[in-house]
Amino acid sequence: MKRHNQSSVVEFILLGFSNFPELREQLFGVFLVVYLVTLMGNAVIIVIISLEQSLHVPLYLFLQNLSVVDMSISAVIMPGMLVGLSTEKMRISILGCLAQMYFILLFGVTECFLLGAMAYDRFAAICSPLSYPMIMNKRVFMKLVMFSWVSGILVATVQTSWVFSFPFCGPNEINHISCETPAVLELACADTFWFEIYAFTGTIMTVMAPFLLILLSYIRILFAILRMPSTTGRQKAFSTCASHLTSVTLFYGTANMTYLQPKSGYSPETKKLMSLSYSLLTPLLNPLIYSLRNSELKGALMKLWRRKVDLHTF
Repeated sequence: MKRHNQSSVVEFILLGFSNFPELREQLFGVFLVVYLVTLMGNAVIIVIISLEQSLHVPLYLFLQNLSVVDMSISAVIMPGMLVGLSTEKMRISILGCLAQMYFILLFGVTECFLLGAMAYDRFAAICSPLSYPMIMNKRVFMKLVMFSWVSGILVATVQTSWVFSFPFCGPNEINHISCETPAVLELACADTFWFEIYAFTGTIMTVMAPFLLILLSYIRILFAILRMPSTTGRQKAFSTCASHLTSVTLFYGTANMTYLQPKSGYSPETKKLMSLSYSLLTPLLNPLIYSLRNSELKGALMKLWRRKVDLHTF
C-alpha cells in the first residue's frame, strides 16, 4: 500500500461490547462498580503505606508501586470502555489512541518487572532471613524499582512509535475495548512481519523472563516452607503463596496469550476477555490478595482510623 494513504484515517472507533446491546446497561453497572472498588482499594494501600512509617520497608514499598501501576492501568482503560458502553461506540483520535497504547504498555511492562522484583524480595526474606537486610537494602530496592519503571518507558516508547509509523488506510474500527497493540496492528495496511518478530522477542523478555523468575522463587520458597516445623506456619505460608501465584498466573498467562502472537487466531471476544483479566481483574484482586491476608497492613489501617476518630473526638 502506498505511503500517502497513511493520513486517510484520522480517528479510530473502539467497538468494545457494542455487539451485545442488550447487556450494555448491566455491563456498564458491573464495570463501574469494579472500577471504583479498584481505585479505592489501591488508593487506600498507597495512603496507608505513605503515612505509616513502620511500613517503609521493601515489601510494602514494592506493594505501593504495584498499587500505583494497577490504579493507573485501570484509569487508562476503564473510563473509555465505560463511555463506549454508554454511547455504543467510542471515537478516539489517532493521538488519543497512541497515548492510550503508550500508557497501557508502560504500566503493563512495569507491572511485569515489579511482580518479579516482589517475588525475589519474598524469596530473599524467607530463604535467607539473616542475610535479607544486606540482600534487599535501600540501594538494591531503588535499583529494582527504577529498572521496572525505566523498562516500561523504553518498551512503550519503542513499540508505540513503531506501530504508529505504519500507514492506516481504513477501515478504522478497532474490535477491542482499548487501543492495545494487537488490535491496532490488525488495521495497519503494511507488512508487519518484523514488528511481529520484535513483539514476540520483546514479550519473551518482558513477560516470560519475570514469570520464570517468579516461578523459580516460589519453588525455592515452597521448599523452605516444607522445612518449617510449625503446621500452622506452613498452612499460612501455603495459603499466601497460592493467592499470589493465582494473581501472577492470571496476569502473565493472559498477557502472554495476547502479546506473543499479535495477529493470533483468537476470536475478538476471547481477546477482549483476556484483556479484561489483566487490565480489570488483576488490579481489583491485587489489593485484596496482598493486603487482606497481611496483619501489618490491617493493623496500620486500624491505627490510622483510630487516629482520625480521636482527632474528630477532640
